[in-house]
Amino acid sequence: MMIDARDISWRRESKEVLSHVTWQVRKGEQWSLVGLNGSGKTTLLKMINGYIWPTSGTLSVLGHPFGQIDLRRLRRRIGWVSSALASRLRPQEHPENIVLSGKFASIGLYDEPAEGDRSRAKEILERLDCSSFSNRPFGTLSEGEKQRVLIGRAWMASPELLILDEPCNGLDIFAREQLLSIIRQMASSPGAPTMIFVTHHVDEILPCFNHTLLLKAGAIYQSGLTRKIMTPENMTAFYGGSVIVEQHGERLSMAIRS
Repeated sequence: MMIDARDISWRRESKEVLSHVTWQVRKGEQWSLVGLNGSGKTTLLKMINGYIWPTSGTLSVLGHPFGQIDLRRLRRRIGWVSSALASRLRPQEHPENIVLSGKFASIGLYDEPAEGDRSRAKEILERLDCSSFSNRPFGTLSEGEKQRVLIGRAWMASPELLILDEPCNGLDIFAREQLLSIIRQMASSPGAPTMIFVTHHVDEILPCFNHTLLLKAGAIYQSGLTRKIMTPENMTAFYGGSVIVEQHGERLSMAIRS
């Protein structure tokens, strides 16, 4: 079991941000996590990464119950790609060093890379089509280029669990499709990690993400197979407004019903 959350809640002062969440993710499964702003997605991700603890309930990640493992070591086995991370990186840092830092789960490269690490970082940058800007400062890159570097950083540690937190946010349609193509290739590669893809947009959910968790107001609205969850009736009830969900090729699209 990669994630085993049982009746977990998290309170901040008098407000319950997460309420009685029970969710299991098994090795090799690929999940999308969908919810509006304020639904509790970020809180749930922080908890999985060990930055906050459940106020109540039990949580086990990668087979280790919280309280029985050094969470710093656990984080080295989890890749987390988020815009919050990008804002913490030094603008003058080069992509190769950022990718290398993923091995140590650090913000910045402070440890001496082992022999072969730099070669692996270059291979990852090449695989993610980053070679053309690998010597440019991170702060000069486009949003799409930054996201590819962050995915490379997460990939450097050979994570068992990879969390992509709204990776397409702020990208134009061409950069988005390029990034989704890379994610599709990663998901289908041998030894691919269990992946969680967080999004607001149904049309970003690739076919490989065949499980979906809907989170609403801090509680699980529904979880299960994507094809059973992404119906017009269910998503209309989830969003509280009438929507159309249609299949276009391998992807879904959603629009407000006029």
